[in-house]
Amino acid sequence: MKPNVQMHTKKEMFHCKVCQSAFADNTHLQNHMRTHTQNKPHSCQICGSGFSHKSSLRKHMQIHTGKVKRFSCQICGSACTDSYNLKIHMRTHTGEKPHSCNICGSAFSQSSSLNVHTRIHTGQKPYLCRICGSTFSRNSHLKKHTRTHTGEREKSEKPYSCQICGFSFLYKHSLDKHVRTHTGDKPYSCKICGSSFTVNSSLTVHLRTHTGEKPYSCGVCESSFSRLSSLKVHMCKHTGEKPYVCKVCGASFAGSSVLKNHLLIHTGEKPFSCQICGKSFSQKTFLQRHIRTHTGEKPFSCDVCGSSFALNSSLKSHIRIHTGEKPYSCNVCSSAFAQKSALNIHMRIHSGEKRYACKICGSAFYVKYALEVHTRKHRCQSPK
Repeated sequence: MKPNVQMHTKKEMFHCKVCQSAFADNTHLQNHMRTHTQNKPHSCQICGSGFSHKSSLRKHMQIHTGKVKRFSCQICGSACTDSYNLKIHMRTHTGEKPHSCNICGSAFSQSSSLNVHTRIHTGQKPYLCRICGSTFSRNSHLKKHTRTHTGEREKSEKPYSCQICGFSFLYKHSLDKHVRTHTGDKPYSCKICGSSFTVNSSLTVHLRTHTGEKPYSCGVCESSFSRLSSLKVHMCKHTGEKPYVCKVCGASFAGSSVLKNHLLIHTGEKPFSCQICGKSFSQKTFLQRHIRTHTGEKPFSCDVCGSSFALNSSLKSHIRIHTGEKPYSCNVCSSAFAQKSALNIHMRIHSGEKRYACKICGSAFYVKYALEVHTRKHRCQSPK
């Protein structure tokens, strides 16, 4: 047995020239190289989706044949295709992070997340755009970026089409969800505030605004988020990547939703209208906030004193009264403030800016309230 052991211990490793990953044989190295070249030789004959590995195609085919086994999370109801992915998903609830960074000690639930994180320290961005030369630390970011050059949305055929707007989908359940945007059907309701949603996943995310649950944590700065998509966008702050580019002005963004909102600046479009007063908004969240001015709804409550607020940001600012936290500091005199608006007003003292001027005597003030108090003096002095 000894000669056989020596043969394995002395076996030469095959290294990737792009990211330096090591493999026991050339076959695994060639399969790995497809993650860099985006080569997907295995295609689905039903929907046209491409895959770099034959095993991935076989797993994908189960979606069409109906043989896919769905492993459901008992906590949030999310479904996974196999027990391994369910195990990985459960770590978002348990907080288990078995993979640690040897440089800074940050821990992650998946080894792939650790690999991406390590590139923050090394500065490595192995995924190169062949059109403009931009580099990225993730293959997914490169794919999204490439579409800004090609205008391509999706290569695969989408057999399920909406009869109302013609938009196509890869799966029937995706079409069913989309149709609800036309019909207005919202079968999933929040038992706390009565808000309703078109899909169950949106209700799950919404409930976190009441519970305060933020199951998705950043391994770099310990920030936590209620949505996985928010965490992904946040991670771009650490990597510096902004794969979404505006074709009008060239501005780049970390998330597609941020780019979508930005484009409304160019179009001037405000598709969300208030049915009470007719005022329109560029974003749905802005409309929801506005509606509360009519209804008086204040769904965000302080656990310390019971005060309630229409906006979650207002609640966060209020809580600093109890905690004494002042995160906004002046870089001139080191004065600290609980709110950013208070810091902005304070900075006018250093700059000398007095933007509020009296139309009667010309006196100028740092804040609008001071001008209002001053104006009352003129009213009292005027002859009756």
